[in-house]
Amino acid sequence: MLLRNAFEKKRFLRSDLLKTTVLGVGLALVSGPGMAQVVPSEEAAEGSFSEAPYSPYANRDFPMFPLWGETHLHTGLSLDAGAFGNILGPDDAWRFAKGEQVMSSTGQPVKLSRPLDWMVLTDHTDLMGFAPDLQAGKPGVLADPKGREWYEGYKKGGAEAGKTAFDLITNFSQMTLPELLLENYSPGADPYAFTWEKIVDAAETHNDPGRFSAFIGFEWTSVPKGFNLHRNVMLRDGATRALQMVPPVTQPPYGDTDPFHLWNWLEEYQEKTGGRAVAFAHNGNLSNGWMFPTEDTYHGGKVDKEYAELRAKWEPHYEITQIKGDGEAHPYLSPNDEFADYENWDVGNLDLTEVKTEGMLGGEYAREALKRGLALEKQLGVNPYKFGLGGATDSHTALTTAEEENFFSKSVSVEPSPTRIEHPFIESALGRIDGHMLVASGYTAVWATENTRSAIFDAFKRRETYATTGPRIGLRFFGGWEFDEDDLRNRNPAVIGYSKGVPMGSDLRPTEGEGAPSFLLVALRDPIGANLDRMQVVKGWMDAEGALHEKVFDVVWSGDRTPDAEGKLPAVGNTVDIESASWSNTIGASELTTVWTDPEFDTSEPAFYYVRALEIPTPRWVLYDKVRYGIELPEDAVLIHQERAYSSPIWYTPKEG
Repeated sequence: MLLRNAFEKKRFLRSDLLKTTVLGVGLALVSGPGMAQVVPSEEAAEGSFSEAPYSPYANRDFPMFPLWGETHLHTGLSLDAGAFGNILGPDDAWRFAKGEQVMSSTGQPVKLSRPLDWMVLTDHTDLMGFAPDLQAGKPGVLADPKGREWYEGYKKGGAEAGKTAFDLITNFSQMTLPELLLENYSPGADPYAFTWEKIVDAAETHNDPGRFSAFIGFEWTSVPKGFNLHRNVMLRDGATRALQMVPPVTQPPYGDTDPFHLWNWLEEYQEKTGGRAVAFAHNGNLSNGWMFPTEDTYHGGKVDKEYAELRAKWEPHYEITQIKGDGEAHPYLSPNDEFADYENWDVGNLDLTEVKTEGMLGGEYAREALKRGLALEKQLGVNPYKFGLGGATDSHTALTTAEEENFFSKSVSVEPSPTRIEHPFIESALGRIDGHMLVASGYTAVWATENTRSAIFDAFKRRETYATTGPRIGLRFFGGWEFDEDDLRNRNPAVIGYSKGVPMGSDLRPTEGEGAPSFLLVALRDPIGANLDRMQVVKGWMDAEGALHEKVFDVVWSGDRTPDAEGKLPAVGNTVDIESASWSNTIGASELTTVWTDPEFDTSEPAFYYVRALEIPTPRWVLYDKVRYGIELPEDAVLIHQERAYSSPIWYTPKEG
């Protein structure tokens, strides 16, 4: 039976050859001689459709709660992590993420406050298998003089082991690794293949659909001349597909640092296996301007339509915050944003072999990339920088700790101790990144319909994700054309949000009217964290002359504060107790909600909008260390800050013509 326009016309068209039941309610329309159609009464037609259920949670098919996870973690299988003394493997990392207590590589018991819901384990692909063999002094390492030198330095421990690790990393970034070691630990070699199998098998063991999703993944570590162009790869699939190929590398002659090399691998993977994969770039702040190019690429290519199409296809997500610096904004690029100066690393490239200049910053930060994407879409017809946002730790300890009071740092060499801030993270003749500058960030929240690989992966593809610097702030962000203040009276904002608009990561639906878009914003504090200060909408747009602009709007805040004559909202205040490294939730709000309409909207200008939700000030990990160990901190060490969440953007594109 064919059902057409039933809600409008309330009639059914039928063939006299069919006998059917309408929507399972037992109403049979039986044909008779000469009977072409039956037109039931209005009451009968209405009775054919079920009413909304009493339970507001029944029949829902949209995401109802965020799933918290990690997209960037290294075990002792990674080249650099193992060289720094990480002896934990994938099994330890998975158990820890699922909430179990484990022993760190330095012999310290550690546990998360709450388990994660999912994780992508991303050990480096280059020299896969080398680190465990270095620690064990295997023949494949000792056969080369440089390998033997590194092994002897590693065994000495302490400062000598640290020097050895940095020497190894420098040789990697400058592409001067010994040929024999490359041959022994690259695709085609047994240690490489066996290590990949170990990674895949561990993920399969710990994947528990409905409770915990363990993703197979890796980090493709492109760092030509120290410019960070890394990507993490996340597979939607299990072992059957993942083991049909081995991951790509960047060291020649076995691989290449050009992203096209990775994109070609992703294409081949999907064609060969029938699986699915995506890549996440991160730490553009250490690329010295090369992460988000607009004309020329580092590898001598052009930012043309092919580049834009491939990057848009394979990289729908960007890691905006992590241990090597927050990557949302920079004060030089956003001088009118009082919160842009947050955990910035702007000294130089990854190994500090080239100093940063102001002209490089535009190609490094996510907000600027989102703006540049608008211009490139106008020029090429495709926006290569249309990505969702997430956070990660990039921890090389196998421990995904993003909470400030539970921060186990970047590498085993600086796990918790009274002296860990004394070790510079990176140091060269050109500058240094001090130990107290390490960032505890971060996590990714995913709005997925269920806790499975497929559902979470699909959420990444549609960009329905958001980042936090560590706290598990609940954040909803919907855009549409009809939201109003009455929508705030509903305690189920998602019902309104999905029915009247689109969620974060989406394009605004086309409109025939001339009105401005409206946005529904909801934020809930972390249940065991700090109250909220405010929510802001960050807008970027391109005007008719092609100039790019941005503006930050304070849209809802706690307390009875009033913006001054220039529109600046007073600070929320500070309850941090420096002597005890604690704070009180006597200021701020447990939740913030609002409907906001863009007061400066122009229908002819393409734009994007995303939410930044800020907590009240809380202690940084260095203050916890000061209290724990009684240590003196450098004068420039930041003791407190305002942690935050970043939603994925919502885009507006003018209608053609």
